Amino acid sequence: MPHSSSELAASPVAIAGATFADLTLGDVDQPYRIFLYRPARPAPPEGWPVLYLTDGNACFATAVDAQKVQMSYPSGTNICDGVIVAIGYPSDEAYDPVRRSWDLSPPPGRTYPPFFPDTPDVRTGGGADFLSAIEDELKSWVEKQVPIDRSRQSLFGHSFGGLFVLHALFTRPRAFRRWIAASPAIFWEDAAILVTERAFLERADVPPGLELHLSAGQYESERCIAPFHKGRPDEGQRLARALETRTVEYARAMAERWEALPALAGVGRFEEYAGENHMSVLPVAVNRAVQIAFRQEM
Repeated sequence: MPHSSSELAASPVAIAGATFADLTLGDVDQPYRIFLYRPARPAPPEGWPVLYLTDGNACFATAVDAQKVQMSYPSGTNICDGVIVAIGYPSDEAYDPVRRSWDLSPPPGRTYPPFFPDTPDVRTGGGADFLSAIEDELKSWVEKQVPIDRSRQSLFGHSFGGLFVLHALFTRPRAFRRWIAASPAIFWEDAAILVTERAFLERADVPPGLELHLSAGQYESERCIAPFHKGRPDEGQRLARALETRTVEYARAMAERWEALPALAGVGRFEEYAGENHMSVLPVAVNRAVQIAFRQEM
């Protein structure tokens, strides 16, 4: 006879093939939580393709599920097996807003009032150090855990994470092959990332095979807020904020700039996700990152 729910002891849910470790990277005193998914079968001779994710607490499970489901039917999805590495923080929350504000934002950065009363000021500008920690320490740790194909490494980030992806691409373009920036905060701190982009384009330092995928949700445009926000008391504030952030417009314009350059034609693209706002777009964008990172190569 079935037991009632009140008679069953609650047990934590585990993700098959997934582990995590708390690692201290760089000069940061507090550890990062590194989530790692590895396929159960032996690696191919060249090693596994790998997808790195920022905001790991919020993204890891979604990415693993998307990869597993699609990889189970490779002829229908064109997705192969691979490794997922998600960089997060020792917390049960989806985000650590103070730490991610520092880690994911490009230098030089600024100081802002606290998010909450009686908490530290919010500092930005730690993106270069964070990237160095990934390149100089985290990647070598990952390669000790599982064989990696260094020619098939991808990096995903959303919002501040998308801004970090762009900073990393423009300053160390050989660190990854495929770069996926979802809803990137290009507007941040007077759109300073565009200066970094311009310097990158002037150097013309684009490795062969590089790909840039930019995306944003329909309701991140300066022209279109979500229907459920219309008529609310804060509608005017939301419209003003959309005019400031211009997430769709900034990302689309970047893709168009790249496409207009003969050396970069076909390298960058922009995708707009219908019916999505800045937060609801995350699982859609993570799924697309999986499809890009683990696309089968002929």
